[in-house]
Amino acid sequence: MSHYAIVVPPLYSHIRAMEALATALSARGHRLTFVLPPDALTPDDARVQLCPGLPEAILQAQRRMQNPANRALWRIANTMAALTDALCHELPALLRTLRVDGVIVDQMEPAGSLVSESLGLPFVSVACALPINREPHLPLSVMPFAWGEDEKSQRLYRGSERVYDLIMRPLYRALDAHSRRLGLTPRDRPDRCLSPLAQIAQWAQSLDFPRYALPESFHYIGALRGPAVGTASALPEGALNVSPLGYASLGTLQKHPYLQLRRMAAACRRAGVNVMITHCNTLSPDEIAGLYRSGATWVEAFIDQPAFIQYADVVVSHAGLNTVLETVAAARPLLMVPMAFDQPAIAARIVHHGLGRRVSRYAASATMARQIGALLDDEGTHARLQAASRALAACGGAARGAEIVEQALSTGRPVLRAADS
Repeated sequence: MSHYAIVVPPLYSHIRAMEALATALSARGHRLTFVLPPDALTPDDARVQLCPGLPEAILQAQRRMQNPANRALWRIANTMAALTDALCHELPALLRTLRVDGVIVDQMEPAGSLVSESLGLPFVSVACALPINREPHLPLSVMPFAWGEDEKSQRLYRGSERVYDLIMRPLYRALDAHSRRLGLTPRDRPDRCLSPLAQIAQWAQSLDFPRYALPESFHYIGALRGPAVGTASALPEGALNVSPLGYASLGTLQKHPYLQLRRMAAACRRAGVNVMITHCNTLSPDEIAGLYRSGATWVEAFIDQPAFIQYADVVVSHAGLNTVLETVAAARPLLMVPMAFDQPAIAARIVHHGLGRRVSRYAASATMARQIGALLDDEGTHARLQAASRALAACGGAARGAEIVEQALSTGRPVLRAADS
């Protein structure tokens, strides 16, 4: 069978999504090699491996991106540009050495697209975050705005797009320079580097704002997840005997989550919710004790999140895409406290479809508690979540993604939505 390289930013949620896709492709007989540092992934599949001997330039740029301080708004463009620059210089020789038949490229690392095209290798684009495809009537996928077709909304979208493009100029300059150096048609934005063969997004049309200009090779495939293995045994002792049961987390990318998690704990106590809080190894023992004093019932670094959410009555989250998809899949009501990145945009889409509620990251615990109580009593939200869960499952997930990737990379021809089953 074929050998594919996977180019993905060294970020936990992106890696986990790509790992699920890789596992599905491995089940179809393919070999997968991740272009990642050795500590980013521990594959348990013989056909899935890390790239041996990554050049130091790539390793340094990946370590730079792994540092949360370098993903701040005023640094992110330079951080992304540095990784793009290293990959555009080093990836051509690396892919030749690996002798791959095609490349799977995260939309957030456009260097993979440029290098693949320059080498004549077929490639597929994967949206592990919200799709970056632009349309004139839509806010960008990192903007917090609600959906609107009125002129005021449209002016807001256009103005924010101009500001965003100014911030991202270091990355755009790097893309323009490398596309020219590699002998390609000049392009200067990640959304102009997407694959003509297939673009897959771990999202659902039923969760997105209305879209009218996606290419025919674009596919919503739902959540990129491995087979569900969690059971009630993954829950802490006594969790099944309390009600209501809640889950709260700020994901893996927040640098200093304690104060926000403490407000979440207090809000759950006010709302009468027994809550599990996970902190992803970001808290000290004193801070963990502080969460218990504020109202947490259980505090853990990590748990089997999808398994716990299946039993929760409400989820309080930063609106990270992975947590949102797991919550919608389980048809659980969601209170979102977006912090950064594409989280405000994800929250705007969930609110648009009536599947959850949103509060400011600065909201007091009393405000959060009122929203939690309202969600627990909202039968309309529960009914909409049941329908959204069914629609998400129907997208096909990692198995459908693997089919599309295999078809695109083996034939070198676009995989169109009209061919979807």
